[in-house]
Formats: sequence, structure tokens, C-alpha cells
Amino acid sequence: MDMIPSAQITEAGLTDWRKLAQGLHARYLVDSFADGVRLVSAISDAGDEVGHHPRVVIGNGHVDLELVTPDAIYRDDDGTEYVVEWPTQQDLDLARTIASLASDLGLTADPASVAELELGLNVDSSSDVAPVWAALLTGDLASQGRGSPSDEVRDGSNRVANLWFDDLDEDAAPGQRFHVEVYVAAEARDARVAAALAAGGTVVDDSQAPGLTVIADQEGNRGVICVA
Repeated sequence: MDMIPSAQITEAGLTDWRKLAQGLHARYLVDSFADGVRLVSAISDAGDEVGHHPRVVIGNGHVDLELVTPDAIYRDDDGTEYVVEWPTQQDLDLARTIASLASDLGLTADPASVAELELGLNVDSSSDVAPVWAALLTGDLASQGRGSPSDEVRDGSNRVANLWFDDLDEDAAPGQRFHVEVYVAAEARDARVAAALAAGGTVVDDSQAPGLTVIADQEGNRGVICVA
């Protein structure tokens, strides 16, 4: 099934859901663990009908969901096909169904609170180092390039954050190679940046804002606030 471009996902008008990194994310507020179980049970039945289910975490007062197709098809400019993790039409359809089920149960969505963490590492050769990181993070060498046409390390069971690689600038001074990327909903971006600045951080690069805003702490360590 073909992956759906981000612009088309936005046009779908899924008010309960936000596209972060590779997936669609939603949070529903619940008064009790039992309420969360009831929602997940309803989602399970709906997912069984179409043979597709979200990733689910029941937390204290909320249920977090992520929808992504593990074998979506991506085609590059020359028509070469890759199997990637990305939303497809089945994710959009199930997202609408879940929103309806949550509404029937009287639950409220909290889309501004969703977030996704990824790690970035600048390297000379991703093909050389990726196997080490796949083994270290997941214990499975098949995690290298899982759901991605690159050497990115992704854990199939979603236990740890994705790790992607970027080319090391030969002219760059020695320093930080690792950084974190925090994906947030578009409406939460300004508040997140403001909170980081109030805590003592500084904006070092907002040339691609609001999509990417690079924040440094007082010691120069950098992280990126991302909006898909």
C-alpha cells in the first residue's frame, strides 16, 4: 500500500490526530484505567475487522495511540520502490474510526500533548557504524534499515527511540555528535520553544522554523524541536 504524503494527511482533517515523524499520534483522556481498557477493546474489535491495529500505551489518565503501516511503499524520483514505515490510507481510515469510537465513549482528545522522540548522530560512514548501534539499542542487526531506505536504526517492537544518521561536516570543529529531536504538534511548538528559553536555553538556528528549531542548553548541547 502506498505511503501518503504529509500534505495529504493534513488535508484529511483528522482533528484528533497529529502526524509526528513517521506515524499518526493521538492521546485520549480517560478517568480510569478501566476506561482506557474499554477504549482499547473497542479499537481492537475495529482493528480486527480490517486487519490493522495501532500501537497502544495506557497511562495515568490517558491512552496514547500511534498508527503506522510497517510495509508502506515509497517510490523515489526514478521509480525505485522501498518498503518503509509510514501512514497509508488504512491508517487514515482507522484513525477516523477510532475518533468516532472515542466520541461514543465520551472521551476527549488532547492532540496538543502528543510527542515523539528520535535520536540523531553525525557520522563519517553510517554503513560502518549502524550495525553497532543496531546491536546496542535493539540486539537485532535487522533493525538497521528497518522501515527505512537509509541505515536508520528502528526497533520493531518500539522499545527505544529511532536513531538516524547524518553526514559529519568535515569542516566542523570537534563537539557534539548526538542530538535529540522532539516532534510535537504544530499548536504546541511555540509553547515548547518558550519553555526551553525560559529554562535557560537559547535558539541557535530557526532558519527552518517552525519545522525545525535548534535549541542549545547553557553548555552548548543541542536539541531540535520538530513539527512534521
